[in-house]
Amino acid sequence: MKIRTGDTVVIISGKDKGKQGKVLRVFPGKNRLVVEGANMRIRHIKKTVQQAGQRISYEASLDASNVMILDPKTKKPTRVGYKIDVKTGKKTRIAKRSGEEIKGVAVTKKTKQTTQPKSPKQPTSAKGASSVSSGSSVARPHKQPFWRRGDKGKGTAEEGGSLAAGTSDAKSMPSAHRSQGG
Repeated sequence: MKIRTGDTVVIISGKDKGKQGKVLRVFPGKNRLVVEGANMRIRHIKKTVQQAGQRISYEASLDASNVMILDPKTKKPTRVGYKIDVKTGKKTRIAKRSGEEIKGVAVTKKTKQTTQPKSPKQPTSAKGASSVSSGSSVARPHKQPFWRRGDKGKGTAEEGGSLAAGTSDAKSMPSAHRSQGG
């Protein structure tokens, strides 16, 4: 794909036609991308015992053919081309409209930066706190979709739920019927 994370793009078709935004994520295998503030969707989350119901709005992905990158010089939509430097052999992106080079924005992931500095601080803390923090990092559950994070109100077979006893896969599958609590 010629569009990368951090590029400023304009949407050329669909319900958000004409909107400009920054590319947050790129899915090259699916030829899709997520643009900041565009293609907004609402996910309704059912209330649980521990948590009130919520409406979470998020950006859904767009097809890459529905956006065009903005020319850095003219600030108009343009196609992207490549230019190979003869001396160094490096490939750079250029705007077809003006011939200006499109500079990539360095995007850093926040999750990696926040997890790395915490590890050196753990040994300097008190003995009781270090044992608690090491135990919590090991017992971390696998990453779930954002609308299911923090949802711990689901019952299991041991807690009197309606799941079949003796099956390991039945614990993860909710029932489809209303009366069975799924």
